[in-house]
Amino acid sequence: MADGRPLIVVSNRGPVSYGLDADGRRSARRGGGGLVTALRSLVSHHEVTWIASAMSHEDRLVSREAGGEAIEETARDGSPYRLRLVEHGTAEFDWYYNVVANPVLWFLQHYLWDFAYRPDLDQGLHHAWNEGYVTVNRAFAEAVSAELDARPEATVFFHDYHLYLAPRLVREAHPEAALAHFVHVPWPQSDYWYVLHEPIRVAIHDGLLANDVVGFHTARWQRNFLRSAADLTDAHSSFSQASATLDGHRTLVTSHPISVDAAEFDELAGSPDVLAAEEEIEARRPERLVLRVDRTDPSKNVVRGFRAFERYLETHPEAHGRVGMLALLDPSRQDIPEYSEYMGAIQRTARGVNDRFQRAGWTPIDLQIRDDFAQTVAAYKQYDVLLVNAVFDGLNLVSKEAPLVNERDGVLVLSENTGAHDELGEWALSVNPFDLDGQADAIHRALELPAAERRRRLECIRAHVREHDLRAWIEAQLADFDRVASVTRA
Repeated sequence: MADGRPLIVVSNRGPVSYGLDADGRRSARRGGGGLVTALRSLVSHHEVTWIASAMSHEDRLVSREAGGEAIEETARDGSPYRLRLVEHGTAEFDWYYNVVANPVLWFLQHYLWDFAYRPDLDQGLHHAWNEGYVTVNRAFAEAVSAELDARPEATVFFHDYHLYLAPRLVREAHPEAALAHFVHVPWPQSDYWYVLHEPIRVAIHDGLLANDVVGFHTARWQRNFLRSAADLTDAHSSFSQASATLDGHRTLVTSHPISVDAAEFDELAGSPDVLAAEEEIEARRPERLVLRVDRTDPSKNVVRGFRAFERYLETHPEAHGRVGMLALLDPSRQDIPEYSEYMGAIQRTARGVNDRFQRAGWTPIDLQIRDDFAQTVAAYKQYDVLLVNAVFDGLNLVSKEAPLVNERDGVLVLSENTGAHDELGEWALSVNPFDLDGQADAIHRALELPAAERRRRLECIRAHVREHDLRAWIEAQLADFDRVASVTRA
Protein backbone atom coordinates (compact mmCIF):
# COMPACT_ATOMS: atom_id res chain seq x y z
CA MET A 1 0.00 0.00 0.00
CA ALA A 2 1.30 3.41 -0.94
CA ASP A 3 0.61 6.28 1.40
CA GLY A 4 -0.99 9.41 0.07
CA ARG A 5 -3.46 7.79 -2.32
CA PRO A 6 -6.60 9.80 -3.09
CA LEU A 7 -9.58 8.55 -1.07
CA ILE A 8 -13.20 9.65 -1.10
CA VAL A 9 -14.63 8.72 2.30
CA VAL A 10 -18.43 8.67 2.42
CA SER A 11 -20.41 8.48 5.66
CA ASN A 12 -23.62 9.95 7.00
CA ARG A 13 -21.86 11.75 9.84
CA GLY A 14 -18.77 13.84 9.17
CA PRO A 15 -15.53 14.34 11.08
CA VAL A 16 -16.63 17.78 12.29
CA SER A 17 -19.89 19.58 12.90
CA TYR A 18 -20.14 23.34 12.77
CA GLY A 19 -21.78 25.59 15.31
CA LEU A 20 -21.38 28.97 16.99
CA ASP A 21 -19.22 29.65 20.02
CA ALA A 22 -20.14 31.93 22.93
CA ASP A 23 -19.08 34.96 20.90
CA GLY A 24 -21.24 34.00 17.95
CA ARG A 25 -18.29 32.92 15.81
CA ARG A 26 -18.36 29.76 13.73
CA SER A 27 -16.52 26.86 15.33
CA ALA A 28 -15.89 23.25 14.31
CA ARG A 29 -16.59 20.52 16.87
CA ARG A 30 -15.32 16.97 16.68
CA GLY A 31 -17.91 14.72 15.02
CA GLY A 32 -19.58 12.14 17.23
CA GLY A 33 -19.90 8.40 16.92
CA GLY A 34 -17.46 5.52 16.91
CA LEU A 35 -17.25 5.35 13.13
CA VAL A 36 -16.07 8.94 12.79
CA THR A 37 -13.63 8.47 15.67
CA ALA A 38 -12.15 5.45 13.96
CA LEU A 39 -11.88 7.00 10.51
CA ARG A 40 -10.38 10.35 11.48
CA SER A 41 -6.81 9.10 11.23
CA LEU A 42 -7.32 8.34 7.54
CA VAL A 43 -6.65 12.00 6.84
CA SER A 44 -3.21 11.70 8.44
CA HIS A 45 -2.05 9.17 5.89
CA HIS A 46 -3.98 9.81 2.68
CA GLU A 47 -5.30 12.52 0.44
CA VAL A 48 -8.87 12.49 1.70
CA THR A 49 -12.07 14.08 0.50
CA TRP A 50 -14.78 13.35 3.07
CA ILE A 51 -18.43 13.49 1.99
CA ALA A 52 -21.03 13.64 4.77
CA SER A 53 -24.49 14.98 5.56
CA ALA A 54 -24.91 18.59 6.61
CA MET A 55 -26.38 17.84 10.04
CA SER A 56 -26.54 21.16 11.89
CA HIS A 57 -27.90 24.55 10.84
CA GLU A 58 -24.34 25.84 10.61
CA ASP A 59 -23.33 22.80 8.54
CA ARG A 60 -25.99 23.75 6.02
CA LEU A 61 -24.75 27.32 5.89
CA VAL A 62 -21.21 26.07 5.28
CA SER A 63 -22.47 23.88 2.44
CA ARG A 64 -24.43 26.73 0.85
CA GLU A 65 -21.54 29.15 1.11
CA ALA A 66 -19.39 26.62 -0.74
CA GLY A 67 -22.06 26.10 -3.39
CA GLY A 68 -22.23 22.43 -2.40
CA GLU A 69 -18.55 21.99 -3.22
CA ALA A 70 -15.80 20.73 -0.89
CA ILE A 71 -14.02 23.08 1.50
CA GLU A 72 -10.53 22.80 2.95
CA GLU A 73 -10.37 21.60 6.56
CA THR A 74 -7.63 20.67 9.02
CA ALA A 75 -7.62 17.65 11.31
CA ARG A 76 -6.68 17.74 14.99
CA ASP A 77 -3.11 16.71 14.15
CA GLY A 78 -2.78 19.41 11.49
CA SER A 79 -3.40 17.15 8.50
CA PRO A 80 -5.34 18.81 5.67
CA TYR A 81 -8.39 17.25 4.05
CA ARG A 82 -11.34 18.30 1.95
CA LEU A 83 -14.88 18.20 3.38
CA ARG A 84 -17.98 18.15 1.21
CA LEU A 85 -21.25 18.52 3.11
CA VAL A 86 -24.41 17.28 1.38
CA GLU A 87 -27.55 19.17 2.30
CA HIS A 88 -30.82 17.24 2.38
CA GLY A 89 -34.40 18.40 2.70
CA THR A 90 -35.66 18.29 6.29
CA ALA A 91 -38.45 15.82 5.53
CA GLU A 92 -36.28 13.62 3.30
CA PHE A 93 -33.57 13.36 5.93
CA ASP A 94 -36.12 12.57 8.64
CA TRP A 95 -37.60 9.74 6.57
CA TYR A 96 -34.16 8.42 5.70
CA TYR A 97 -32.69 8.59 9.21
CA ASN A 98 -35.60 8.38 11.66
CA VAL A 99 -37.91 6.03 9.73
CA VAL A 100 -35.70 3.74 7.63
CA ALA A 101 -32.06 3.73 8.76
CA ASN A 102 -32.49 3.44 12.51
CA PRO A 103 -35.91 2.04 13.40
CA VAL A 104 -35.78 -0.46 10.51
CA LEU A 105 -32.25 -1.27 9.30
CA TRP A 106 -30.54 -0.87 12.68
CA PHE A 107 -33.20 -2.93 14.44
CA LEU A 108 -33.12 -5.62 11.77
CA GLN A 109 -29.34 -5.89 11.73
CA HIS A 110 -29.09 -6.11 15.53
CA TYR A 111 -31.91 -8.69 15.88
CA LEU A 112 -33.94 -6.28 18.02
CA TRP A 113 -37.47 -6.95 16.83
CA ASP A 114 -40.04 -8.93 18.77
CA PHE A 115 -41.75 -10.52 15.77
CA ALA A 116 -45.02 -11.16 17.59
CA TYR A 117 -45.53 -7.40 17.80
CA ARG A 118 -43.05 -5.61 15.53
CA PRO A 119 -42.44 -4.52 12.88
CA ASP A 120 -45.57 -3.43 11.07
CA LEU A 121 -44.52 -2.55 7.52
CA ASP A 122 -47.06 -0.07 6.25
CA GLN A 123 -47.33 2.48 3.48
CA GLY A 124 -45.40 4.93 5.62
CA LEU A 125 -42.28 2.77 5.34
CA HIS A 126 -42.60 2.55 1.55
CA HIS A 127 -42.96 6.33 1.36
CA ALA A 128 -39.98 6.89 3.67
CA TRP A 129 -37.91 4.44 1.63
CA ASN A 130 -38.72 5.99 -1.75
CA GLU A 131 -38.81 9.65 -0.74
CA GLY A 132 -36.20 9.52 2.03
CA TYR A 133 -33.67 6.69 1.92
CA VAL A 134 -33.50 6.52 -1.88
CA THR A 135 -33.43 10.31 -2.21
CA VAL A 136 -30.62 10.81 0.31
CA ASN A 137 -28.57 7.97 -1.16
CA ARG A 138 -29.00 9.53 -4.59
CA ALA A 139 -27.74 12.87 -3.27
CA PHE A 140 -24.67 11.15 -1.84
CA ALA A 141 -24.08 9.33 -5.12
CA GLU A 142 -24.25 12.59 -7.06
CA ALA A 143 -21.69 14.18 -4.75
CA VAL A 144 -19.38 11.16 -5.13
CA SER A 145 -19.79 11.24 -8.92
CA ALA A 146 -18.88 14.92 -9.01
CA GLU A 147 -15.69 14.19 -7.09
CA LEU A 148 -14.87 11.27 -9.38
CA ASP A 149 -15.30 13.50 -12.40
CA ALA A 150 -12.36 15.50 -11.06
CA ARG A 151 -10.36 12.57 -9.62
CA PRO A 152 -11.36 9.35 -11.45
CA GLU A 153 -8.38 7.51 -9.94
CA ALA A 154 -9.67 7.98 -6.37
CA THR A 155 -10.86 5.02 -4.31
CA VAL A 156 -14.36 5.53 -2.88
CA PHE A 157 -14.79 4.21 0.65
CA PHE A 158 -18.48 4.01 1.69
CA HIS A 159 -19.43 3.33 5.28
CA ASP A 160 -22.30 1.68 7.05
CA TYR A 161 -26.01 1.05 6.78
CA HIS A 162 -27.06 4.56 5.80
CA LEU A 163 -25.64 4.23 2.29
CA TYR A 164 -26.51 0.81 0.92
CA LEU A 165 -27.93 2.14 -2.36
CA ALA A 166 -25.27 4.73 -3.23
CA PRO A 167 -22.65 2.31 -4.64
CA ARG A 168 -24.98 1.03 -7.38
CA LEU A 169 -25.87 4.60 -8.36
CA VAL A 170 -22.19 5.55 -8.54
CA ARG A 171 -21.36 2.39 -10.48
CA GLU A 172 -23.96 3.29 -13.10
CA ALA A 173 -22.42 6.74 -13.55
CA HIS A 174 -18.79 5.57 -13.30
CA PRO A 175 -18.52 1.91 -14.40
CA GLU A 176 -14.75 1.80 -13.84
CA ALA A 177 -14.77 3.47 -10.42
CA ALA A 178 -12.96 1.82 -7.52
CA LEU A 179 -15.65 1.25 -4.87
CA ALA A 180 -15.40 -0.27 -1.39
CA HIS A 181 -17.99 -0.39 1.38
CA PHE A 182 -17.42 -1.24 5.03
CA VAL A 183 -20.46 -2.33 7.07
CA HIS A 184 -19.88 -1.55 10.75
CA VAL A 185 -22.98 -3.31 12.08
CA PRO A 186 -23.82 -7.04 12.25
CA TRP A 187 -25.11 -8.76 9.13
CA PRO A 188 -28.01 -11.01 10.12
CA GLN A 189 -28.77 -14.42 8.68
CA SER A 190 -30.63 -14.39 5.38
CA ASP A 191 -34.00 -15.48 6.83
CA TYR A 192 -34.11 -12.28 8.86
CA TRP A 193 -34.02 -10.15 5.71
CA TYR A 194 -37.32 -11.67 4.60
CA VAL A 195 -39.01 -9.37 7.09
CA LEU A 196 -38.55 -6.59 4.53
CA HIS A 197 -40.48 -6.37 1.29
CA GLU A 198 -38.69 -7.98 -1.63
CA PRO A 199 -37.85 -4.75 -3.53
CA ILE A 200 -36.20 -3.25 -0.43
CA ARG A 201 -34.17 -6.29 0.61
CA VAL A 202 -33.02 -6.92 -2.96
CA ALA A 203 -32.04 -3.27 -3.47
CA ILE A 204 -29.91 -3.35 -0.31
CA HIS A 205 -27.97 -6.39 -1.43
CA ASP A 206 -27.74 -5.21 -5.02
CA GLY A 207 -26.35 -1.87 -3.89
CA LEU A 208 -23.61 -3.51 -1.85
CA LEU A 209 -22.74 -5.92 -4.65
CA ALA A 210 -21.92 -2.96 -6.90
CA ASN A 211 -18.75 -2.51 -4.82
CA ASP A 212 -15.42 -4.15 -5.58
CA VAL A 213 -14.91 -4.89 -1.88
CA VAL A 214 -17.42 -5.22 0.96
CA GLY A 215 -15.94 -5.46 4.44
CA PHE A 216 -17.21 -6.57 7.85
CA HIS A 217 -15.66 -6.76 11.30
CA THR A 218 -15.87 -10.53 11.70
CA ALA A 219 -16.05 -13.74 9.69
CA ARG A 220 -19.47 -14.31 11.28
CA TRP A 221 -21.00 -11.28 9.53
CA GLN A 222 -18.98 -11.99 6.37
CA ARG A 223 -20.44 -15.49 6.06
CA ASN A 224 -23.96 -14.21 6.67
CA PHE A 225 -23.61 -11.67 3.86
CA LEU A 226 -22.32 -14.25 1.37
CA ARG A 227 -25.27 -16.47 2.24
CA SER A 228 -27.89 -13.73 1.99
CA ALA A 229 -26.42 -12.41 -1.27
CA ALA A 230 -26.98 -15.85 -2.80
CA ASP A 231 -30.40 -16.32 -1.20
CA LEU A 232 -31.86 -12.89 -1.98
CA THR A 233 -30.34 -12.04 -5.37
CA ASP A 234 -29.07 -13.84 -8.46
CA ALA A 235 -25.51 -13.61 -7.12
CA HIS A 236 -23.25 -16.63 -6.94
CA SER A 237 -21.41 -16.72 -3.62
CA SER A 238 -18.12 -18.57 -3.27
CA PHE A 239 -17.34 -19.19 0.39
CA SER A 240 -13.92 -20.62 -0.45
CA GLN A 241 -12.97 -17.49 -2.40
CA ALA A 242 -14.91 -15.09 -0.14
CA SER A 243 -16.62 -13.46 -3.09
CA ALA A 244 -20.02 -12.91 -4.63
CA THR A 245 -20.58 -12.43 -8.37
CA LEU A 246 -23.65 -10.66 -9.74
CA ASP A 247 -24.17 -9.93 -13.45
CA GLY A 248 -20.50 -10.61 -14.13
CA HIS A 249 -19.21 -8.26 -11.44
CA ARG A 250 -17.19 -9.93 -8.69
CA THR A 251 -17.22 -8.50 -5.17
CA LEU A 252 -14.61 -9.56 -2.65
CA VAL A 253 -16.19 -9.96 0.80
CA THR A 254 -13.71 -9.56 3.64
CA SER A 255 -13.53 -9.35 7.43
CA HIS A 256 -11.19 -7.05 9.31
CA PRO A 257 -12.02 -5.86 12.84
CA ILE A 258 -11.64 -2.12 13.17
CA SER A 259 -9.43 -0.71 15.88
CA VAL A 260 -8.49 2.58 17.54
CA ASP A 261 -5.62 5.04 17.48
CA ALA A 262 -3.66 4.01 20.58
CA ALA A 263 -1.45 7.10 20.48
CA GLU A 264 -4.51 9.34 20.63
CA PHE A 265 -5.72 7.66 23.81
CA ASP A 266 -2.25 7.84 25.35
CA GLU A 267 -2.34 11.58 24.77
CA LEU A 268 -5.92 12.00 25.95
CA ALA A 269 -5.27 10.11 29.20
CA GLY A 270 -2.94 12.85 30.41
CA SER A 271 -4.85 15.84 29.07
CA PRO A 272 -6.06 18.52 31.52
CA ASP A 273 -9.76 17.86 30.85
CA VAL A 274 -9.39 14.15 31.49
CA LEU A 275 -7.30 14.64 34.62
CA ALA A 276 -9.88 17.06 36.01
CA ALA A 277 -12.70 14.58 35.29
CA GLU A 278 -10.68 11.76 36.83
CA GLU A 279 -10.22 13.74 40.03
CA GLU A 280 -14.01 14.02 40.34
CA ILE A 281 -14.48 10.29 39.73
CA GLU A 282 -11.82 9.37 42.30
CA ALA A 283 -13.48 11.59 44.89
CA ARG A 284 -16.84 9.84 44.48
CA ARG A 285 -15.94 6.29 43.51
CA PRO A 286 -16.60 3.28 45.77
CA GLU A 287 -13.90 0.81 46.67
CA ARG A 288 -14.52 -1.24 43.50
CA LEU A 289 -15.97 0.24 40.31
CA VAL A 290 -17.95 -1.50 37.56
CA LEU A 291 -18.10 0.69 34.47
CA ARG A 292 -20.27 0.72 31.41
CA VAL A 293 -19.96 3.27 28.59
CA ASP A 294 -22.66 3.14 25.93
CA ARG A 295 -25.21 5.00 23.91
CA THR A 296 -28.81 4.75 25.12
CA ASP A 297 -29.51 2.29 22.34
CA PRO A 298 -31.58 -0.90 22.78
CA SER A 299 -28.79 -2.96 21.18
CA LYS A 300 -26.42 -2.00 24.01
CA ASN A 301 -28.50 -3.99 26.52
CA VAL A 302 -28.22 -1.43 29.31
CA VAL A 303 -31.40 -2.51 31.09
CA ARG A 304 -30.30 -6.15 31.34
CA GLY A 305 -26.90 -4.95 32.50
CA PHE A 306 -28.53 -3.06 35.38
CA ARG A 307 -30.64 -6.09 36.23
CA ALA A 308 -27.56 -8.30 36.19
CA PHE A 309 -25.86 -5.90 38.61
CA GLU A 310 -28.98 -6.09 40.78
CA ARG A 311 -28.64 -9.91 40.80
CA TYR A 312 -25.01 -9.50 41.83
CA LEU A 313 -26.03 -7.30 44.76
CA GLU A 314 -28.76 -9.77 45.73
CA THR A 315 -26.33 -12.66 45.98
CA HIS A 316 -23.36 -10.76 47.40
CA PRO A 317 -24.48 -8.60 50.34
CA GLU A 318 -20.82 -8.20 51.29
CA ALA A 319 -20.49 -5.95 48.22
CA HIS A 320 -23.05 -3.44 49.50
CA GLY A 321 -21.38 -0.12 50.09
CA ARG A 322 -18.15 -1.35 48.49
CA VAL A 323 -19.01 -1.99 44.83
CA GLY A 324 -20.79 0.45 42.57
CA MET A 325 -21.61 0.81 38.88
CA LEU A 326 -20.86 3.99 36.95
CA ALA A 327 -22.97 4.15 33.79
CA LEU A 328 -21.90 6.86 31.36
CA LEU A 329 -24.52 6.91 28.62
CA ASP A 330 -24.62 9.11 25.54
CA PRO A 331 -28.24 10.00 24.68
CA SER A 332 -28.98 8.48 21.28
CA ARG A 333 -31.63 9.14 18.61
CA GLN A 334 -34.27 10.54 20.94
CA ASP A 335 -36.42 11.62 17.99
CA ILE A 336 -37.21 7.93 17.44
CA PRO A 337 -39.93 6.54 19.76
CA GLU A 338 -38.20 3.21 20.35
CA TYR A 339 -35.09 5.01 21.59
CA SER A 340 -36.90 7.47 23.84
CA GLU A 341 -38.90 4.57 25.30
CA TYR A 342 -35.68 2.68 25.99
CA MET A 343 -34.18 5.74 27.65
CA GLY A 344 -37.15 5.71 30.01
CA ALA A 345 -36.63 2.01 30.73
CA ILE A 346 -32.96 2.67 31.54
CA GLN A 347 -33.87 5.41 34.01
CA ARG A 348 -36.65 3.39 35.64
CA THR A 349 -34.46 0.32 36.07
CA ALA A 350 -31.58 2.28 37.61
CA ARG A 351 -34.00 4.01 39.95
CA GLY A 352 -35.49 0.66 40.98
CA VAL A 353 -32.08 -0.82 41.82
CA ASN A 354 -31.06 2.29 43.74
CA ASP A 355 -34.32 2.49 45.67
CA ARG A 356 -33.87 -1.12 46.71
CA PHE A 357 -30.22 -1.10 47.78
CA GLN A 358 -28.89 2.40 48.34
CA ARG A 359 -27.93 3.63 51.77
CA ALA A 360 -26.24 6.69 53.17
CA GLY A 361 -23.04 7.40 51.27
CA TRP A 362 -23.57 4.67 48.65
CA THR A 363 -25.65 4.67 45.48
CA PRO A 364 -25.36 1.33 43.62
CA ILE A 365 -25.81 2.75 40.10
CA ASP A 366 -24.46 6.19 39.29
CA LEU A 367 -26.31 6.91 36.04
CA GLN A 368 -25.11 9.89 34.02
CA ILE A 369 -26.69 10.61 30.64
CA ARG A 370 -24.66 13.10 28.66
CA ASP A 371 -21.99 13.31 25.98
CA ASP A 372 -18.71 13.96 27.82
CA PHE A 373 -15.72 12.32 26.17
CA ALA A 374 -13.19 13.59 28.73
CA GLN A 375 -15.23 12.01 31.50
CA THR A 376 -15.40 8.77 29.52
CA VAL A 377 -11.62 8.54 29.14
CA ALA A 378 -11.20 9.38 32.83
CA ALA A 379 -13.57 6.54 33.74
CA TYR A 380 -11.64 4.20 31.45
CA LYS A 381 -8.63 4.79 33.68
CA GLN A 382 -10.56 4.00 36.86
CA TYR A 383 -12.64 0.85 36.31
CA ASP A 384 -12.10 -2.49 38.04
CA VAL A 385 -14.64 -4.21 35.78
CA LEU A 386 -15.76 -3.05 32.32
CA LEU A 387 -19.18 -4.46 31.40
CA VAL A 388 -19.90 -4.73 27.66
CA ASN A 389 -23.03 -6.89 27.33
CA ALA A 390 -24.47 -5.81 23.97
CA VAL A 391 -27.32 -7.86 22.50
CA PHE A 392 -25.43 -7.76 19.19
CA ASP A 393 -22.69 -5.37 18.13
CA GLY A 394 -20.77 -5.07 14.88
CA LEU A 395 -17.58 -4.70 16.89
CA ASN A 396 -17.66 -2.44 20.01
CA LEU A 397 -14.83 0.04 20.31
CA VAL A 398 -15.27 0.63 24.06
CA SER A 399 -13.83 -2.83 24.67
CA LYS A 400 -10.65 -1.74 22.86
CA GLU A 401 -10.39 1.87 24.00
CA ALA A 402 -10.77 1.39 27.73
CA PRO A 403 -8.02 -1.21 28.35
CA LEU A 404 -5.47 1.05 26.64
CA VAL A 405 -5.57 3.59 29.46
CA ASN A 406 -6.86 1.61 32.43
CA GLU A 407 -4.68 1.93 35.56
CA ARG A 408 -6.37 -0.60 37.87
CA ASP A 409 -5.81 -3.90 36.03
CA GLY A 410 -9.47 -3.78 35.05
CA VAL A 411 -11.20 -6.92 33.76
CA LEU A 412 -13.34 -6.92 30.62
CA VAL A 413 -16.71 -8.71 30.79
CA LEU A 414 -17.70 -9.11 27.15
CA SER A 415 -20.81 -10.27 25.31
CA GLU A 416 -20.19 -13.20 22.99
CA ASN A 417 -22.37 -11.42 20.41
CA THR A 418 -19.98 -8.52 19.91
CA GLY A 419 -17.62 -8.56 16.98
CA ALA A 420 -14.80 -7.72 19.39
CA HIS A 421 -15.32 -11.05 21.13
CA ASP A 422 -13.65 -12.85 18.22
CA GLU A 423 -10.45 -10.93 19.01
CA LEU A 424 -10.58 -10.34 22.76
CA GLY A 425 -12.64 -13.25 24.06
CA GLU A 426 -9.69 -15.30 25.31
CA TRP A 427 -8.67 -12.48 27.67
CA ALA A 428 -12.16 -11.35 28.67
CA LEU A 429 -14.85 -13.03 30.74
CA SER A 430 -17.44 -14.05 28.14
CA VAL A 431 -21.15 -13.67 28.81
CA ASN A 432 -24.42 -14.49 27.11
CA PRO A 433 -26.13 -11.07 26.92
CA PHE A 434 -29.53 -12.56 27.77
CA ASP A 435 -28.33 -14.49 30.84
CA LEU A 436 -28.69 -12.24 33.89
CA ASP A 437 -27.27 -14.74 36.36
CA GLY A 438 -24.33 -15.41 34.06
CA GLN A 439 -23.54 -11.71 33.87
CA ALA A 440 -23.87 -11.33 37.65
CA ASP A 441 -21.51 -14.26 38.14
CA ALA A 442 -19.03 -12.75 35.66
CA ILE A 443 -19.01 -9.46 37.57
CA HIS A 444 -18.27 -11.34 40.79
CA ARG A 445 -15.59 -13.48 39.18
CA ALA A 446 -13.94 -10.42 37.62
CA LEU A 447 -13.75 -8.71 40.99
CA GLU A 448 -12.32 -11.82 42.65
CA LEU A 449 -9.65 -12.71 40.07
CA PRO A 450 -6.10 -12.71 41.51
CA ALA A 451 -4.19 -9.51 40.82
CA ALA A 452 -1.63 -11.23 38.58
CA GLU A 453 -4.37 -12.74 36.42
CA ARG A 454 -6.18 -9.43 36.15
CA ARG A 455 -2.95 -7.78 35.05
CA ARG A 456 -2.15 -10.54 32.54
CA ARG A 457 -5.54 -10.26 30.86
CA LEU A 458 -5.38 -6.48 30.63
CA GLU A 459 -1.85 -6.48 29.25
CA CYS A 460 -2.78 -9.06 26.60
CA ILE A 461 -5.72 -6.97 25.41
CA ARG A 462 -3.61 -3.83 25.42
CA ALA A 463 -0.81 -5.48 23.42
CA HIS A 464 -3.28 -6.87 20.88
CA VAL A 465 -4.96 -3.51 20.33
CA ARG A 466 -1.63 -1.72 19.98
CA GLU A 467 -0.40 -4.25 17.44
CA HIS A 468 -3.66 -4.38 15.50
CA ASP A 469 -4.24 -0.65 15.51
CA LEU A 470 -6.30 1.60 13.32
CA ARG A 471 -3.60 2.08 10.74
CA ALA A 472 -3.27 -1.71 10.36
CA TRP A 473 -7.03 -1.88 9.76
CA ILE A 474 -6.87 0.83 7.10
CA GLU A 475 -3.94 -0.86 5.39
CA ALA A 476 -5.85 -4.15 5.34
CA GLN A 477 -8.81 -2.49 3.60
CA LEU A 478 -6.65 -0.92 0.93
CA ALA A 479 -4.62 -4.11 0.47
CA ASP A 480 -7.88 -5.95 -0.23
CA PHE A 481 -8.77 -3.42 -2.84
CA ASP A 482 -5.32 -3.59 -4.43
CA ARG A 483 -5.71 -7.36 -4.64
CA VAL A 484 -9.01 -6.98 -6.47
CA ALA A 485 -7.59 -4.32 -8.77
CA SER A 486 -4.60 -6.48 -9.70
CA VAL A 487 -6.89 -9.39 -10.64
CA THR A 488 -9.09 -7.06 -12.68
CA ARG A 489 -6.10 -5.58 -14.51
CA ALA A 490 -4.74 -9.06 -15.21
